[in-house]
Amino acid sequence: MNAAITASDLSKKYRIRATDQAYYSTLRESLMSAGRTALGFALGRGFGRSSAPAEFWSLDGLSFEVQPGEVVGVIGHNGAGKSTLLRILSRITEPTRGWAEIRGRVGSLLEVGTGFHEELTGRENLFLNGAILGMKQVDIRRRFDAIVDFAELGAFVDTPVKHYSSGMYMRLAFSVAAHLEPDVLLVDEVLAVGDLAFQRKCLAKMEHIAGEGRTVLFVSHNLAAVKELCQTAIVLQNGKLAYRGSSANGVAAYLRLSETETTVLTGGTAWHRLAVNGHAAHEAVAVAAGQPFTLSATLHCDEAFGRGRFSCQLTNASRDLLIEQGVAARDLRLSAIDAGAYEMRVTFPGLWLTPGIYTAWLRFNSEVGSVSRDFDSAPVLINVTGLLEGEGRSVLTAPLDWRIEPVADRAVSA
Repeated sequence: MNAAITASDLSKKYRIRATDQAYYSTLRESLMSAGRTALGFALGRGFGRSSAPAEFWSLDGLSFEVQPGEVVGVIGHNGAGKSTLLRILSRITEPTRGWAEIRGRVGSLLEVGTGFHEELTGRENLFLNGAILGMKQVDIRRRFDAIVDFAELGAFVDTPVKHYSSGMYMRLAFSVAAHLEPDVLLVDEVLAVGDLAFQRKCLAKMEHIAGEGRTVLFVSHNLAAVKELCQTAIVLQNGKLAYRGSSANGVAAYLRLSETETTVLTGGTAWHRLAVNGHAAHEAVAVAAGQPFTLSATLHCDEAFGRGRFSCQLTNASRDLLIEQGVAARDLRLSAIDAGAYEMRVTFPGLWLTPGIYTAWLRFNSEVGSVSRDFDSAPVLINVTGLLEGEGRSVLTAPLDWRIEPVADRAVSA
C-alpha cells in the first residue's frame, strides 16, 4: 500500500537578519541614525551596522510516512517545526532540502483565514475553497447546507468575511475543510480559537472523518485530545524527529522533553531510582485502570535536616493538578533527617482515572534553621490502560451508584 504522506530529509532554512543596534536609544541617536541611513541610500551605500543574516533550521532532516486512514498527532514545543511542516505539506512554502508527497486531495486548516478572500462573502469563499480542492459545483451545492449549519453562521453566510470574528473565520474554515471530503486533512492548532463546545464538535467531526478511512494530520498542544483522537504520534524537537509511534508513548516522549532526569537544587541531595510497581520509570509505565499502584524512589541526603516534609503530585496530560498531598517527616516516625539514604514508597489506591497519560513526582521540602529548600524528583509517566465501565471524556470515571425505579401512576398524577 502506498503511503498517504511521505516526507524524506525534509528541511527548511530561514534567514534571520539581526542588527547590532541597541534596543533603546536617545532621540538624538535615532535622528543621527536616520540621517546616516538617508545619506547612505543617496550615495548608493548603507551606513547601518546590520550583521549578516543568521540561519535557522525550522526543519532539519525530517523523514516519515503516514499510511492511508491513519490519524497522526504532531506535537512538540513552540518552535519545534510543527507549523512549518504543515505549510510545506500544504504547498504554501517550499522545503530548502528534501521532498514531501501527498497522495489524494488535501484539505488544510492552518492559520485562521488562510485561503479566504476578505472581500468575498462566506458563501463565495465556500465555493472558492471547494474549487481549489477540485470539487465540482454540484458537489459543493449538495454539501452547502451541512457546511453552513456546522459552522453556525446562519444569516452571516452572505456577509463579507472581513467582518467575521476570528471564531467565525475558524468555524467556516474548518467546516469547509472537513465537509468537502479530502483524502488527507491537515489541521493546525487553530481549534484553540473556538469555544469549548465547538472544539468538541470539531474533534467529533475528525473522529468521523477518521472512521471513514481518511488520513488526518493533527497538530495540537492538547495532549488529551491527541491521546484520544490519534492512533500514532510524531514528536518534533528543534526541527528533528524525536519520536514516531503510538500516541500514548508519543505524549510520554513529549512530556519527557521538558523535564530533566533528576532535579538537584542545592548540594548533593536528590531523588534516585524512581519506579512504578517496581518497574524503572525510563518510559511510561502501564497501570490497569482502576488498579492501585506504588511509586517508589530513594532520597539521598548529603547533610542533616532538622525538619522535613514529603509530598506527591499527580497531573494529567494537560498538566491539570489532580492530587497534591503531603506528610511531615515526624508523622513518618522521623524525628530528624540525618545524612544518608531513605527509601520512599507511596501507594495510590485504585483511582478513577480515565485511561491516558499521567505524571507523578515526589518532593522533599527541607528546613535548616530559617532556610526552606525543595528537592523535586524527576517526573514519572504513568500510562493508565484498559477500560472503565461507563467511561466518558472526563478525567475521572467515578463508580457512581445508578438506580431507577418505576413510579406508580397515582404518584405521577399527584
